[in-house]
Amino acid sequence: MKIFIATIIAFGTLFASSLEREIGQMLVVGFFGTSAKPDSQICKDIKRYDLAGVILFDYNPINHKKAKNISSPAQLRALTKELQACSPNHNLLIALDQEGGLVQRLKKKYGFYGKYPRAINVAKNGEAFARKIYEKMAKELRSYGINYNLAPVVDLAINPKNVVINKYGRAFGRDPKRVSKFASIFIQKMHKYGVLTSLKHFPGHGSSLKDSHKGFVDVSRLWKSVELEPYLRLRGVADSVMVAHIFNSKIDSKLPASLSARTIKGILRNKIGFRGVVITDDLQMGAISKIYSLNKTLALAINAGNDLLLFGNQLNPKSIYSPKKLVNSIYALVKSGQISLSQIKEANRRVKRLKGKL
Repeated sequence: MKIFIATIIAFGTLFASSLEREIGQMLVVGFFGTSAKPDSQICKDIKRYDLAGVILFDYNPINHKKAKNISSPAQLRALTKELQACSPNHNLLIALDQEGGLVQRLKKKYGFYGKYPRAINVAKNGEAFARKIYEKMAKELRSYGINYNLAPVVDLAINPKNVVINKYGRAFGRDPKRVSKFASIFIQKMHKYGVLTSLKHFPGHGSSLKDSHKGFVDVSRLWKSVELEPYLRLRGVADSVMVAHIFNSKIDSKLPASLSARTIKGILRNKIGFRGVVITDDLQMGAISKIYSLNKTLALAINAGNDLLLFGNQLNPKSIYSPKKLVNSIYALVKSGQISLSQIKEANRRVKRLKGKL
């Protein structure tokens, strides 16, 4: 009897550990630190939970005088090597946002090239120019151990009053064919140097009037179905698709895109036919965090069909979520039946395929 009980306990412990790591394979997290020594918390978390990935930033929202993760070329190269050494299978996704223009984490002031033009200017200069620029970008990212670029932007510049895409020239233009062409060049060059990519921001942020970093954004009145076209055109070459936090009642009358099964499973999976990884935009952005609790966010995001959950720990110094907190919260939601275990296993299969490309 004692042996039987001990076996049951051991099995339960093994199941718990396995589930924790399956949950960990759905998380991309931000952390504070310019190194990742074996005794650092981020290294311990990567090892324990087999985290899918990390996202790096230069700007430190807590201490503006100190870098968050990126301070120099030598430092970044050492950091990414340390991070990979922490990963059980040495296939950690090390992500950042490197679009060009305003959005580039490897800045000139830290010693990087840092002069990549905005997408709109790349498109104006033509395809040959794009190939040259994005080859240089991909080569630089790879040389510093970055293997996942959360770009390109395939939003359409259809709203002149747009304050998050159009204002900063982050879109290649308003024509979906043209946008898709330049995005494909971006992806091809990243792939040449072993860097994964992510189309963003599904199902289209180009028609919005507000910034979802700050709060609720409703695109229902202005959104057009043509904004889906780049995703259809690029579905076969895209590694992943990032889903925005915009609300679009034409698709889902209750939930924002990132938490909506109608948007992810209904449109992106079933209608468009995308079979790769789906990643949320940062779930700490105001459009989500000001409306939903952490548990509600996690349950909705996973059940909606997201494969990777992004927590940048970048936007609100008062709201920092540790991997332990996230894993424990999801674990409890699985045990209570609020999150489907099959959804986690399905996400793990897709993430495994994604990492197989590295």
